[in-house]
Amino acid sequence: MEVLSSTIIQAMADMLLPFMRVSGLFAAMVGFSAKSIPPPVRALLTLFLSVLVMPLIQPVPVDDLVSPGTWVLMIQQLLIGLAAGFVTMMLLNTFVLAGQVVAMQTGLGFASIVDPVNGINVPAVGQFYLILATLLFWVMDGHLAMIQMIVLSFEALPVGQGLFAISNFQALAHWGSFMFIAALTLSLAPIVSLLIINLSFGVMTKAAPQLNIFTLGFAIAQIIGLIVVWITMDNFAIHFEHDWLEAQQLICSMLQVCR
Repeated sequence: MEVLSSTIIQAMADMLLPFMRVSGLFAAMVGFSAKSIPPPVRALLTLFLSVLVMPLIQPVPVDDLVSPGTWVLMIQQLLIGLAAGFVTMMLLNTFVLAGQVVAMQTGLGFASIVDPVNGINVPAVGQFYLILATLLFWVMDGHLAMIQMIVLSFEALPVGQGLFAISNFQALAHWGSFMFIAALTLSLAPIVSLLIINLSFGVMTKAAPQLNIFTLGFAIAQIIGLIVVWITMDNFAIHFEHDWLEAQQLICSMLQVCR
């Protein structure tokens, strides 16, 4: 049986183009993009999902895999996946930022550990918030929702037909401002509590100048900070659920899969 070269090229293109979009998602999505995940494992997961999605996608006529037009299509698919995964990464960085603010206000910023996702040193409180947010992301089936949205995007934004609008990059920039607002909202209670404590120390210093407020206040601020973090844990899941819904709406809007 004779197999034409054009048939082989078309089959490779039908596999490669969805692979680029899925690989972009896994390269930036929470959990799969961590440095602790070996690249071969990530590549196998991407290949497996691409094989499952390939029969659902309309073939894109490709004459040459190394032509400039094919490279543009691959870059476009990669950008779509990266944009969707980048939103989840910024979602978790919201809680890392909130933890850093709390750590700096309470004096707990001296305790820092290595973030396994980004490979940098972050305060222990920020790492604690990151672990909690990651666990909530898996518990709420965030990874399944992301896979579902990327699969639906092949119908809403067909390969070679649907274009990724430039306004989506502006929406990503606006999401950065939302990240800072959400981080400030989460850390507002510890900030106000420590402000009251510092004002109390100021009054004590005025009333009894002989007290060593700097030594005493630093220890008390840390203890109060830990107590406030413990008390505000009930609001953590509420904040995450709200931010995750906002992230899903943004991803659905970018991929045009809103129902």
